[in-house]
Amino acid sequence: MGFLQNLIALPGAETVQSVSFPGLGLEFELNRVAIIILGRPIYWYGIIIVSGLILAVILCSRWGKRYGISEDNILDMMLFAVPAALVAIRAYYVIFNLSIFQNADGSLNWGKILNYGDGGLAIYGAIISSVIVLLIFCKVKKLSFLAFADLGVQGLFIGQLIGRWGNFMNVEAFGSATALPWRMCGPTIADYMARNGYVDEAGYEAILSGTLGVHPTFFYESAWNLAGLVMTYFMGKKRRFDGQCFLFYVFWYGLGRAWIEGLRTDSLYLYVGSTIRVSQLLAGLSALAAGVVLLWAMRKTRNAPMELFVDRLAAQSAQAQTAECTQAEGSAPSEAEQEAPASAVPADEEKQEDPGETEKREE
Repeated sequence: MGFLQNLIALPGAETVQSVSFPGLGLEFELNRVAIIILGRPIYWYGIIIVSGLILAVILCSRWGKRYGISEDNILDMMLFAVPAALVAIRAYYVIFNLSIFQNADGSLNWGKILNYGDGGLAIYGAIISSVIVLLIFCKVKKLSFLAFADLGVQGLFIGQLIGRWGNFMNVEAFGSATALPWRMCGPTIADYMARNGYVDEAGYEAILSGTLGVHPTFFYESAWNLAGLVMTYFMGKKRRFDGQCFLFYVFWYGLGRAWIEGLRTDSLYLYVGSTIRVSQLLAGLSALAAGVVLLWAMRKTRNAPMELFVDRLAAQSAQAQTAECTQAEGSAPSEAEQEAPASAVPADEEKQEDPGETEKREE
């Protein structure tokens, strides 16, 4: 029993945070640590992220035939995409928060950079790396990048809408002060807002009392992604061209992230002292570009939808089957040949006359 207690233990109260939604009558006691194994904490954030990834792979594997993408294609791609995303999701955050990860002499503190447990992950890093990996993968495997991307963005929607609840367990990624009915309150939220100058002493007390709170931006983004997933799912059934779902994802996610990022209090900025939020700028520009291209492509294919990758695969498969059947019929014996007896004399041999008979007629 003592061995099991040393192996696995439940987290203590020191990692518990109180969160309430006074306008909705909801209160939660959240422990960011799920369990402790061999003395190392396993966080709910990681469990939720992995759960979202697994669900995304399962559902995309079921929907893949609609896009001409097999389950093996998905699993093979994930072998490369996941490690790349783990690097990129941290690198993106570090690049735009470099001062946090530098020593006094200006050198990089690799211990801090590699310490994923302290938070600091940026989803845009994973999105960018996934696009690059998918481009290379499709080039090597001779698959349609746009068709695979149409399927892949549904996995991104799933992972993001679930993953944002990891932010809730950590009590992070919330927005500015608000008195809306769904405001989120708590002691750690009040401390953060006061420490970073978002509220004064009166505001600090108001958040503690529940009369003031913050925007639950983690929930805004989760709900926004859920709506995007539903629309993309049905769009995928009637899309006019490969890449339609991909363009819609870039537009929809960028549009939502642009306004939600403007509410957040933990944004990454372009450089120290800048007022330009990196993710908001990237989201706005990508949404604008994708929206323009999507509208142009929809108008272009209004009366003449383009041939989809999955249809080309079906046509190739049908041609291959036809060729096989034709080849099989050509090599099979005819009915007449099958009915003829083995001792049958060829027709040309029957017409040959005996030389002696020919001589008699000539005489």
